[in-house]
Amino acid sequence: MGDSQSWAAVPAAAERARSVLAASWSCAVTADGGREEFVGAHTVDEDGRVILHVPDDSALLTAAICAPRGEPSAVLEFADVAPVPVRTRIRARLWLAGWFTPEDGHLAFHTTRVVLREPAGAVVVALDEFVAAAPDPLATAEAHLLTHLADAHPDAVERLTRLVRPDSLHGAVRVQPLAVDRHGLTLRVERARAHGDVRLAFHAPADDVGQLTERIHVLLTQAAAAACPRALQRQRTDGDG
Repeated sequence: MGDSQSWAAVPAAAERARSVLAASWSCAVTADGGREEFVGAHTVDEDGRVILHVPDDSALLTAAICAPRGEPSAVLEFADVAPVPVRTRIRARLWLAGWFTPEDGHLAFHTTRVVLREPAGAVVVALDEFVAAAPDPLATAEAHLLTHLADAHPDAVERLTRLVRPDSLHGAVRVQPLAVDRHGLTLRVERARAHGDVRLAFHAPADDVGQLTERIHVLLTQAAAAACPRALQRQRTDGDG
């Protein structure tokens, strides 16, 4: 369940799909009725093509050799997991349908269909858009950035809630950084029996970690000039007893 906090620019579906792919450390492969999990076994090239490194005696390698070329004989699944512990940590799932071919001792995956599922629903990403898109420039650094923000700067996260509408904080028991991309920072607002997400947009895109630091400082400066939300004040008062 999400809140209706205003959203500015957000990554397109193709960029989100490429970001999930770039940051994922593991993938699940379903082929010939079987499912196998691979951890740290894949790489991704600039066009979004997945190269899977499997043992020489892998059943998947044998299946790829025997499968009719051009038929969607396998599905790859990638999960986008929030690096900070929150409820419902799966932020998105990405499915690639297609087939494998042996290549230089590895398996090259030829994608024919891309599906991205986020809380708002699932969308089929056009293959040409997927190939042309680039991952968000912060995608591979996001996990470190968010865990550092949550663990080392909880006071900053609390100050940022001053930029959130009071009604979005009603009943809040915890606020954690959920996601960050070049366009903004998303906070997860957890309540007793529900949660919602609010997005704090940057004044300009951040193309690297240095620019991101400046964008966060701008948000904190704006937060310093804002009043503490009444809902959060009541939360603190109730919790102080």
